[in-house]
Parts: sequence; structure tokens; C-alpha cells
Amino acid sequence: MKAESVFIDGSWRKSSNGQTLDMVAPSTGEKIGVIARGTAEDINAAVAAARKAFEGVWGQMPAVERGRLLSKLGQAILDHEDELTDLEALDTGKPLKLARGDIKAAARYFEYYGGAADKLHGETIPFLSGYQVMILREPRGVTGHIIPWNYPAQMFGRALGAALAGGNATVMKPAEEACLSVIRLTELAADVGFPEGAINIVPGVGEEAGAALSAHPDLDLISFTGSPEVGTIIQKTAADNHVPCVLELGGKSPQIVFPDADQEKAIESIVGALVQNTGQTCSAGTRVLIERSIYDDFMNALTKRFKQLQAGPHDLDLNCGPVISKAQQERVLGFLERAEKDGIEVAAQGKIHEKAPEGGYYVPPTLYRVVPRDHELAKEEVFGPVLSAIPFDDEADAIRLANSTDYGLIAGIWTNSGARQMRLAKGVRVGQVYINGYGAGGGIELPFGGFKKSGHGREKGFEALKEFTVTKTVVINHG
Repeated sequence: MKAESVFIDGSWRKSSNGQTLDMVAPSTGEKIGVIARGTAEDINAAVAAARKAFEGVWGQMPAVERGRLLSKLGQAILDHEDELTDLEALDTGKPLKLARGDIKAAARYFEYYGGAADKLHGETIPFLSGYQVMILREPRGVTGHIIPWNYPAQMFGRALGAALAGGNATVMKPAEEACLSVIRLTELAADVGFPEGAINIVPGVGEEAGAALSAHPDLDLISFTGSPEVGTIIQKTAADNHVPCVLELGGKSPQIVFPDADQEKAIESIVGALVQNTGQTCSAGTRVLIERSIYDDFMNALTKRFKQLQAGPHDLDLNCGPVISKAQQERVLGFLERAEKDGIEVAAQGKIHEKAPEGGYYVPPTLYRVVPRDHELAKEEVFGPVLSAIPFDDEADAIRLANSTDYGLIAGIWTNSGARQMRLAKGVRVGQVYINGYGAGGGIELPFGGFKKSGHGREKGFEALKEFTVTKTVVINHG
């Protein structure tokens, strides 16, 4: 695998300065390889290659042929499922079962967008007598993609699937903390026959390669998934060149539980939505809002379930793996330390498995009993396996509480009342609402994005194809 190289214009090469970055396994804290430390010069070369591809072979390829290439890549991913699963688990620290699900989801992105590539149609508009008006839908051109470390394989599919299906040529800067699967997936893309320059990958540091990509004047759109703080920087930088952005910037998603809910089902889903990927998920359900009349009983059952959780190395395939890095471990533990100083009660804490290596970046899954509504645990994104429980009084109070953070990505609603389901679904300001469930696998078909500081624009589903394309109005005066 060409892990120490950048991929530009169909070939692997050393970064312009020849420098590399160490890759560390979160389960052990040990070095497992190196990646290239891409530079602004590499980004310039990648964007130029993408522009050449867009104006040449890739841009002239019929949509049906683009779709076939995407479908071939989806199948190639499935053909290498075991290899990619092991690589993703090692690189991110996530349990093997979760890594396998991520690889299947990555394949599904290319299957889905492979089938959609030739179904992105324009339209006509009735107009004045003697005129014909057509609305063409065309690719934006060259799109840039900066993806995070929590789901590298999935994000490769999510970002590139829609962009390539829409006819764009692409440049991706994967996360420096975890991107080995991205590099292997790029090799597979080259193997199935994507033309030179259609896909370009430049690993590196965000402040260098990422900054150069977001500031590049020859981009036609940039997509980014990460923190609101970095998203703000990228958006401001892109604005200097009038480059539009699709931003997904995190969440503080609530799970809202009413007395008529199936409590056993709710508890399993709430716990699963929190510990998935060790809480390092923008859509993680990190707040459980419980109607006061059932608060104590529900918390007793939730506490019992939480005590059964275990965190450990990826190959033990437990509930949680480690967090991604030492810095992230220290950040999450900082939330726990401040909560202790503030006197917030720990209702339950999972265990770190006895076989967890001492050098790994482990955090015990932690449930807090009554978190004040204005506390950082109720407001800020921890990005770790930490769940805050908060009581509410009635529907109106639940909606106010659900909407009381700077984020608006996902909400879960647990009730069997159809009327209440609709009132809550309309009342919460989020991009996705799940009723009596939470999440749906990779959710490839489901438009995804947020309100407020969770970002703007939509990825996944057919909506993403609209984000990565633009309309052109053609007016014909035929008399």
C-alpha cells in the first residue's frame, strides 16, 4: 500500500517536501506506519490534475459510464472487505464489527451513487408563447473534500460518491489521525479504471494541506466534516474566492423519552447510539431527556445496562474501542474531571477491559444522573462515550430543552402516540428525526445535515447530488 505517498493525476508520488507523518494505533499507542505530509504545492498539483480531468476525459464521460465505474468500485470494496475491515479497525481503534459495518457502508455509497449517476435529470418550464425553457443540471467542476478521522472509509464514500456521480473531479484531504483505509480505497479506485485526475488524494496536516485546499481559488465547491471552529475558518477562507461550502459540524443530539415508550427497546437504542464508535460520532445521542414522572425508574434500568459496558482494544470486539488519540483522551477525561468538581453525580460507569494495553487511549463509558441544563455536559460536544441524563416536565419543555444547544443534527423521539410523534418531529430543529429508533445503519439513502452550528447543506441520498451540481437555464426563442 502506498501509504507514504500522495495520489495525483493517476499516480503515486512522494510529497513535494518528502516528509511523512507517523500513524499510531489507538488501541496500543504504538506506531503502525507513516503517511505523506502533503503540502500546498501538492494541493496545487492535485487541483490542476482535477481541472484537467474535468475538462477532458472525466468531464466528457457519459453519466452511465461514470455510474458503472462507481458500481465497480463498490464491488471491489466488498471483494476486499476483510482486508479493509482489519485496516479500519487497526487505524481507528473501533471494534471489528463496527469497522466491518463501515466498509459495507462505503461500498453501499458507491453502489447507490453508481445507480443514480444517470438519473440526475433536468426539467422544462412552461413559459411565453414561442419560447422553450430548459433547466440543465450540470456538475460544479472541481470539488474539494476535507474529511475527519472517525469514519475514514465511510467518509470516502459519502464525499466522493455523490461528487463523482454528479460529474465532478475531486481532491480529498483525509485526516492525519486515521486515513489508511482511504489510501487503500484510492488504490482500488485506480484499479477499477477511474481516469487520471478524477480522484486525487493528498494526506497531510490540516493547517497545511487542508488550509491550502480550502483557500484554493480554482475550486468550485468544498465539503468539510469536523468541528464548528474549523468549519468557520474554512467557510471564511472559501468566501474569499466565492467558493460555496457543504459543512457538517457536529451535534449534541437528544433522545426524548415519554412514559408510553417501549422502555426496554429505548434503553438498548440509547446505549447503542452513545457508545457507537466510542461516542466519536457527530450524530451520537449524547443527551437523554426523560419525562419527570418516569425519570427514576427509567434511570435505574439505564444505569443497570450501562454498568455492563466494556471498552477495550479493537480486536476484542467489545462495546467500545479507544478514542482516537492521546489528545482526545485528555480532552474527554477533562470533561469528566470538571463534572466531578462541579458535583454532578455519576449514575454508572462501564469498565475498561483487563486486556486493554496500557498505552491505549481508553475512556470508561460514563452516565451522569441529573445534569444541569446550563452545564457544559448538556451543551457542548464531548466526542466521547459520555451520556447526560436530564428530566423534563412536558412536551413544550422537552422541545425547549432539545433545542437549547448551538447544534441541531439529529433527535430521537420515544413515544407511541402518533400525534405526539408529529408534534415533536416538527418542533425540534434538527436535520433528521428518528421515532422509536435511532440511526439506520449508514443511512446512505437518507439526506443528512443540520441546523445552526451543525452546519448547512445536505449529504447522503439524492439531495447530495443536488449539492454537488448546479442548474443552468437555457431559453430558446423559436418563434
